Amino acid sequence: MARESIDVGELIDERPIGSFHICVVAFAFVIITWDGYDITAIAYAAPELLKQWAIADRSALGPVFSASLVGILVGSPLLGFAGDRYGRRAASIGSLVVFGAFTLAAAWARSLDQMLILRALAGVGLGGLLPNMIAYTGEFAPRRYRATLIIVMFCGVTLGGAIPAAISVWLVPHYGWEVIFLIGGLMPLALAACAWLWLPESVKFLVVKGRRDEAAHVLRMMAADTDIGPHTVLVPPAEAVYASFNPKHLFAEGLAFITPLLWLCFAINVMGLNFLIAWMPTLLIGQKLLAQSDAAMVTSLVQIGGTIGGLAICRPMERRGFWPVALLFAGAVPFVALIGYAAATSVWLLIPAVTLAGFCILGLQFGLNAASAMIYPTSVRSNGSGWAFGVGRFGSILGPIFGGKLIALKLSVPMIFLIASSPFVAGALACIALAALYAAKFKGAGFGERSTAASLVREAV
Repeated sequence: MARESIDVGELIDERPIGSFHICVVAFAFVIITWDGYDITAIAYAAPELLKQWAIADRSALGPVFSASLVGILVGSPLLGFAGDRYGRRAASIGSLVVFGAFTLAAAWARSLDQMLILRALAGVGLGGLLPNMIAYTGEFAPRRYRATLIIVMFCGVTLGGAIPAAISVWLVPHYGWEVIFLIGGLMPLALAACAWLWLPESVKFLVVKGRRDEAAHVLRMMAADTDIGPHTVLVPPAEAVYASFNPKHLFAEGLAFITPLLWLCFAINVMGLNFLIAWMPTLLIGQKLLAQSDAAMVTSLVQIGGTIGGLAICRPMERRGFWPVALLFAGAVPFVALIGYAAATSVWLLIPAVTLAGFCILGLQFGLNAASAMIYPTSVRSNGSGWAFGVGRFGSILGPIFGGKLIALKLSVPMIFLIASSPFVAGALACIALAALYAAKFKGAGFGERSTAASLVREAV
């Protein structure tokens, strides 16, 4: 009897977006929201910590701001490996539990040293969540909408990043800075339980790993109109399949120079982004440019602008690859430089400056995040994203420390932001090189055509 075959990659890539996709992206969006929350939480707790712990030197907060980023540096490749080995679902649930537990514990910290340790441990969990959820969403998304769905999912980070601002204004005056970490710890733990009960595993991962029965069950959930019988052969996606992970796989299939350029762009951009997130509220309040509540709300405009920028870049990336990302890199230079001048001039100039800086910096970060999942095959996708996030964290660690050094030099706020804009010049040049190289290697294909443009059908051991 002839055995029917179903090409899983083709089935997923060619399907229209349906209710299953919407549920997957919505669930991932909610999970990612608390990643964004946790990253920015310490910045909004910082002004209260300075007062309650009688810390006169604001630059002493630099290591605390960077502590979770050190944890992310460890967690991204480590839990990225776990995602490719044990599954995106299992690695994501583990990430939620780790960063939820240590964020909750931070509510009982009573010194900078304790806070530093707890933030570093929470960062390990944070580091694993993004690469696995990005890979997870991308593996369920139809090819022509893959960048769009990944970026829509990732918009949860910007929403989450804005929530601590509201809490610092409405709840902290009544319940203290601890409430920021209580909320930020309990919600991820609740979501881990929900994910354990309801989140299905990536069907591409299951097929690549030979877990046929589980893959068939998820396919029936996703494609009820597809007949999958007991003798149906599920064919893996047409791409390179690696039996075990080796970092050299991230440089194969035409990616020898693309991967290191991607890492460089990650590092430069997250350096600038984390400088803004970590130091903007403290700088604006410390220089008496804005009241604490106003500074918190202005800083949240980075997230709002970033959400708009991320949504704006979706479709252009699917058609033009890295070129839209390079354009936003270039746009970040003048808008970041403008923030310091605007802060010293007028709040009405500061609002659009911060919003446009967020549009460029977070918008291009969304693009880089999506690219990190789309240019690697399924068997190393979480590793590919995890290593990009991990290497990028060298930049994010330097960002808050760099800001602390600038403050220690007693520079004016306009000068600090002018200097902070300079890394984006290097980032724009690196991204232009990346865009040109990607277009040459894959014949000008946008990310929506990446799977068919490259010759990826190979068995590797």
